[in-house]
Amino acid sequence: MSAGSTEHSTPSDGRGFVRRIGPFQATALNMSQMCGIGPFVTIPLMVAAFGGPQAVIGFVAGALLALCDGLVWAELSAAMPGSGGSYVYLRQAFQYRTGRLMPFLFVWTAMLFIPVGMSTGIVGFVQYLGYLAPGMGQTTGDLIGLGVIALVVALLWRGIEHIARITAVMWVVMVASVGCVVVASLTHFDADMAFTYPAGAFAVTGHHFWIGFAGGLTIGIYDYLGYNTAAYLGAEVKDPGRTLPRAIVFSILGIMTIYLLLQIGTLGVIDWHRMTDPDDVASTSVASAVLEETWGKGAADTVTVLILVTAFASVFAGLLGGSRVPYDAARDRVFFRPYARLHPRHRFPVLGLATMGVVTSAGFLLGRHTDLATLIQLLTAVMVLVQALAQILALTVLRRRRPALRRPYRMWLYPLPSLVALVGWLVIYGYANENSPGRHPIEWSLAWVALGCVAFLVWARREKVWPFGPKEIREDFPDDGPEEGPEEGPDDGPGDGRSAGGGPAPGEPEPVPEP
Repeated sequence: MSAGSTEHSTPSDGRGFVRRIGPFQATALNMSQMCGIGPFVTIPLMVAAFGGPQAVIGFVAGALLALCDGLVWAELSAAMPGSGGSYVYLRQAFQYRTGRLMPFLFVWTAMLFIPVGMSTGIVGFVQYLGYLAPGMGQTTGDLIGLGVIALVVALLWRGIEHIARITAVMWVVMVASVGCVVVASLTHFDADMAFTYPAGAFAVTGHHFWIGFAGGLTIGIYDYLGYNTAAYLGAEVKDPGRTLPRAIVFSILGIMTIYLLLQIGTLGVIDWHRMTDPDDVASTSVASAVLEETWGKGAADTVTVLILVTAFASVFAGLLGGSRVPYDAARDRVFFRPYARLHPRHRFPVLGLATMGVVTSAGFLLGRHTDLATLIQLLTAVMVLVQALAQILALTVLRRRRPALRRPYRMWLYPLPSLVALVGWLVIYGYANENSPGRHPIEWSLAWVALGCVAFLVWARREKVWPFGPKEIREDFPDDGPEEGPEEGPDDGPGDGRSAGGGPAPGEPEPVPEP
């Protein structure tokens, strides 16, 4: 890869983050977040969207979009390896014209799409639990799901300090689950079943194909989400200019291989018509159906338990990280101050965790009483506006406004990948209503962003910042040039002494507002 950067030394004064995450750890971290329970619940959704085993197209298209969008992340994270990911990039790019509006809106929308993403894991948990308890009714499933969310919040409320071990366990269990399904399917693979397509499966000139493609692309990119996880920890990554771009690309290619084996193998064991039948177990617990068909009920029950553990652990890790997003922003004076408060004993963000728990519960109930595809459409529609599209624009803005910004990695074939990503995200957004008839995900996403703008005005007036006060221009990351010194600057990301999250370093004065 055309990436390279200088290696910052560990700070000797104990300030800031320590760069401990290497290339392997960064790639494994991305992959563990990408491959949770997602593929186990979305294969039937993908088949339903395309109307047959040609659904493999959805995973390939999702991988292409993830790769192109990943290259956007690669350039931004290599140039601005701070703690916070999109929050940092949007603040640096848009501060000149709109002050803190864009990072505020990112946090506002993240408080919706992060817990909604976690709620899909709980929906999947209850679906697979239904395989072990086939007589479980709707109300019982609802109560169990809410109970699981309450348990996760309760565990996090007590302060869990060994998240690395939990993540490692989740990774092992996930690999075991996927490995069992892949091996079982390949040992009983029927090529005719996997590669026999219905009439008109590839009629690309028809409107129906493109509706299915957009729906499949939405599900596909949902399954790949997480390729940017290490970028959120940029201040703790060794040699981020090289590590982060490689971790993003390698994790996408690795997960694409796993997903294709899983999808094709499943289609070679289970008749795709079963996956579209709501009364068939293959429509809700397809991995369990594969194991039962190949290795018997005992093996299916065992793997189902592993999938339940994977779902629980992924929600646990997701809410742990998600609760820190509003906390970091509030501490950096870009969000409501109460979110900066920590629990006096266990030192976790109280309000952030409580908010995430409530929204996760609401999203779970919405998904249970509509369908999982609707929940995924809502999740992606909200995320597209203020993260995906805004970040592509941020890349272009920074290229023009700060051409001398130190960029250890530059996007291959710029701007082609960013344009492909732009088209992909617009296809997902443009077809959202058609793929969720009567649910109006586009209108809901616009309403949420509009409400966020109102919330920003309330907050900005209270804080006396733009548009009710001066802008605060802070170029926290260094330009290329001999005056910067490649080895100089604190180890937490920015080259001018300010923190990676955007705040001043300890002992430094606040930046002077723009007149």
